[in-house]
Amino acid sequence: MAAAGQDAKFFQRGKIQEFRAELLAAESKDKKFTKRKTVLKKIVANITMGNDMSPLFTDVVQCLGIPLLEIKKMVYLFLVYYGRSKPDQIHLVIPSFLQDCNDRNPLIRALAIRTMSYIPIAVVLESLTEQLRHCIKDRDPYVRKTAAICVAKLYTADPRRAEKGGFVEMLRDLLVDSNATVVANAVAALSEIGDRQDGVIFKLNLTVTNKLLAALGESSEWGQIYILDSLLRYVPERHSDAEIMAERVLIQLQHANSAVVLTAIKALLYLMNYMENRKLVDHICKKMGPPLVTLLSSGPEVQYVALRNILLIIQRRPSVLKNDVKVFFCKYNDPIYVKLAKLEIMYRLAREENAREVLAELQEYASEVDIDFVRKAVRSIGRLAIKVSPAADSCIQALLELIETKVTYVVQEAVIVIKDVFRRYPGRYEGIIPNLCEHLDLLDEPEAKAAMIWIIGQFADKIDSADELMEDLTFNFMDESVEVQLALLTASVKLFIFKSQSETSKNLVHKVLKWATEEVDNPDLRDRGFMYWRLLAINPAVAGEIVLAEKPAITTDSDRMDRGALDQLLLHTGTLGSIYHKNPETFIRNAAGKALADSPALNALSRQVLVPVARSGLPSGPILIQGPGPVEPREPIAATSSSSIQPSASAQASLPPGGSSSELIDTHATEDDHDGGRDGGDEDEDYVASPTGAADPYANLEGAFGGYLADEPKPQKNELDGLF
Repeated sequence: MAAAGQDAKFFQRGKIQEFRAELLAAESKDKKFTKRKTVLKKIVANITMGNDMSPLFTDVVQCLGIPLLEIKKMVYLFLVYYGRSKPDQIHLVIPSFLQDCNDRNPLIRALAIRTMSYIPIAVVLESLTEQLRHCIKDRDPYVRKTAAICVAKLYTADPRRAEKGGFVEMLRDLLVDSNATVVANAVAALSEIGDRQDGVIFKLNLTVTNKLLAALGESSEWGQIYILDSLLRYVPERHSDAEIMAERVLIQLQHANSAVVLTAIKALLYLMNYMENRKLVDHICKKMGPPLVTLLSSGPEVQYVALRNILLIIQRRPSVLKNDVKVFFCKYNDPIYVKLAKLEIMYRLAREENAREVLAELQEYASEVDIDFVRKAVRSIGRLAIKVSPAADSCIQALLELIETKVTYVVQEAVIVIKDVFRRYPGRYEGIIPNLCEHLDLLDEPEAKAAMIWIIGQFADKIDSADELMEDLTFNFMDESVEVQLALLTASVKLFIFKSQSETSKNLVHKVLKWATEEVDNPDLRDRGFMYWRLLAINPAVAGEIVLAEKPAITTDSDRMDRGALDQLLLHTGTLGSIYHKNPETFIRNAAGKALADSPALNALSRQVLVPVARSGLPSGPILIQGPGPVEPREPIAATSSSSIQPSASAQASLPPGGSSSELIDTHATEDDHDGGRDGGDEDEDYVASPTGAADPYANLEGAFGGYLADEPKPQKNELDGLF
């Protein structure tokens, strides 16, 4: 075997003619095939460097007959690169493929079918189909585990061929194989097929799930990840089943690989939905804390992935890390993205017992040099005051001290959060308003200006110089942003209602209303101006009751993610979806969604917030298109469409006699059969279910626009008639 570093000499750009001449010269006096091996290494090195070696296709293919594994590997690597770009010459390789598929050496058999699966050309797939059928039942486990992955590749290239050939059922049989690596690869292949929107639905029953758990200890790290992830495809029918499975998964939390740990946590969070034993749930939550904390000792990239996942987990299971808030205190050398993620988690974990420590830490952060970090820290102090009532006094004092620093961005963030504190605690902290008014000149950002204007308007009866301040603020009304203009309009009306006898307030409201209704182009501002004008003209007393109506106190409920959406996101723990905090189907093309499946063991609140995921399939009825065209008979279409949703014969194939196996349903299954599961559990006191019991958290999105969708053009009826 060549010593490390000796192959570096092959990475030199060469010419096609030189390589072809060397291959021809090597055919003579090369009994040990050393010369051809050297030339092939040069060719592979040039491929790696990005040079096009496809003109050498016929020359390289002739080396396939050499009975040397190292040469076969390089030739097959060449075919993986250029096989699909040479459909007219690929037939030259088929006999060698078939010969190697029946070779005595299992490495060569596996190499042959793996290379064939990489070339999605019809003639190759046709030859692969028959050979794959034999290799998937090969006596050697290495060939079987390679064949399992090849089935997934065949399904990607030609789904119908894979289904008709019964390969999905063969994969199902491999789930009960005696070799753990074969089982893991079969799970990986079925998972990849099941994750496609047009693929079969991959489900597990209790017998196969127990066999997978038994293979967990003997599998590699990647195998363990696939097996743990597949547990979400099992829907427990009894509480005891979920509890026994969770106890068997718990040991994986001690694994050194962070991906295995996160996948195990995902499986546990899913299974806790189906548990009844509160003590066991609390025990699992306690066990999940230390592994998550350990992930924070890794590099910043792994830390960030862990922090984004932790942010989801503690919203659903606050008890997991409720006593570990100090772990999330920022270090001086943390990257800014890690610091911001830690800040959010610190706020989530803050409660009365640790509020003093958290506040002290946030005050330290407010004196840092990074502006974004300081802004987030100051805003977190205000959010802490709103969330933890006993700590509100200390938080307000801290904000006042920060305002005294007269640092522009610090003062602006403090004013923004103090406005929310006023709404959270009405009549409690109005005494600090003079301090805020003193720093009015430091406010230059729209959000901070709008917050200060709201404060002046809301408490105009308690501010002696409110009319003077408002006059100064409205001086540049036409140059302000819309956000500030809206705040000025409302505040001037409030000032007039509070001080209706003042000539200054009368002139001010008249001037602002005239600007808003006559000189401003923004329709929202104009509409609000007209509304206020008419209210004041008809009955100023009623206008006062409307504009100064008591507002609901701000709570931290808006910080919580919707329970149904949160449960869906927790199913993607440890994946890209958990970092983006979005479901994969929203940013990955053809990804199938996951949802919590209903069963007798599912706890009541999780059932109430179920968000079923519909799989894309054929329409359930005929598609009618207006306009000229052949008139199609309706009844035959209806019959065809009704039959199209029936499971295929291959999907209803009987299970092997050796024991029950996973349920595999065809593409066009009904919407009641949904994938995976969503995390939830028994900590239901943190969530208040909606009285209507709406299943879809996004169902009311259209209502947010008052039933008017500007981006949905609808031609008039006469226009439609004119089109046809």
